[in-house]
Amino acid sequence: MKIWVDADACPIVIKEILFKAAKRTGVQLTLVANQYISIPKADNISMLRVGSGFDVADNEIVKQVEEGDLVITSDIPLADEVIEKKGLALSSRGEMFSANSIKAKLNMRDFMDTMRSSGVHTGGPPPLSQSDRQAFANHLDRLLTQFVPTK
Repeated sequence: MKIWVDADACPIVIKEILFKAAKRTGVQLTLVANQYISIPKADNISMLRVGSGFDVADNEIVKQVEEGDLVITSDIPLADEVIEKKGLALSSRGEMFSANSIKAKLNMRDFMDTMRSSGVHTGGPPPLSQSDRQAFANHLDRLLTQFVPTK
């Protein structure tokens, strides 16, 4: 398993959890973004900078991801593509996306997008809470325990 991070929108606190997990387990962690992101010095942690533009980082992740890899993203269409490639997708709020749930999430996303484009103010997601961070860390730990051999 490799971990790919849709890093442009990933909260710093989630990146820090990922850095600690990568150092602890030795799993390959790659942050993909269209701007430079500071990462700790470690052989198994890297940063892949892509060009700017709509979905450039997402497209690079989809191109690179392999079956069994984990992608950290809150982008529903990206999560859908990862699942189609038999990868795993986890949101920064600790929600595991699945083949059973992703189509309903895509439909809701499209519905909300339609409402916003017709002038309805739908608000954004709430700030990342302590329980969100804990849910993320717990899911990540379970996945790493299940799929990554110990050093």
